[in-house]
Amino acid sequence: MMRAVSGNRPPASRFIYESPETTAATDVPPELSGATADTRPPITMSEIDYDAQVREAFPELEQIDDDDLRNRVVEAWTLGLRRGGWQRIEDVPYAWNIHEVTNVEHVRGVTRIALESAREQREFHGATPDVDTIVAACLLHDVGKCYEYTDHVEDDVLVDPDPRYATEEIPHSISGYALAHEVGCPLAVQRAIPHFFGEIPTRTLEAELVKSANSASSNAITEAAMGITLQEWVEEYSQTS
Repeated sequence: MMRAVSGNRPPASRFIYESPETTAATDVPPELSGATADTRPPITMSEIDYDAQVREAFPELEQIDDDDLRNRVVEAWTLGLRRGGWQRIEDVPYAWNIHEVTNVEHVRGVTRIALESAREQREFHGATPDVDTIVAACLLHDVGKCYEYTDHVEDDVLVDPDPRYATEEIPHSISGYALAHEVGCPLAVQRAIPHFFGEIPTRTLEAELVKSANSASSNAITEAAMGITLQEWVEEYSQTS
């Protein structure tokens, strides 16, 4: 069953389309491999290797040259997944009412788009965007969904979400910033995570890349899933507009 829905959002089941295909399990106990949400046996947090899940889910981590920054990105995701009570990183949806695309797919898409844009900025325009900052910020820009979307998935994909964190009361771009701050990511990375209008006073080149790449990926997803633009989705369904 869906967890209780709070706030002004309509019941998620009214809009959600879920693919009948299940995503292959990543670094979960063998007995969970291939299991759907309805058939997975009980599991405890101690059985879940979040670090390994994150590193396998995001091969773009290897684009970060700074080992310390790379590890901080992984740590932020690990904290978010554990506090949200997620069994698998692939269970976090792209949006509360779009489940056929995972958050992992979207985050990877944003990172790839931003990296390609940064390459063009360097080679064609002579700009100097910082790749480590771009990749870290892109990979973290939606980590807050680990907290925000726990009320919009089946109970069986979660294990004891921490109610101090697992709530939709705080938009994911803000809780994502808080996670990046908590694990000690550089300010340049932190400030690029709140990616909606009005959330930070001054944008850097890297922050603008995150924002534009997020829009490019999100517009493709909302058009394919619901036949609407990202802006239309934000106006109709998002906490942040």
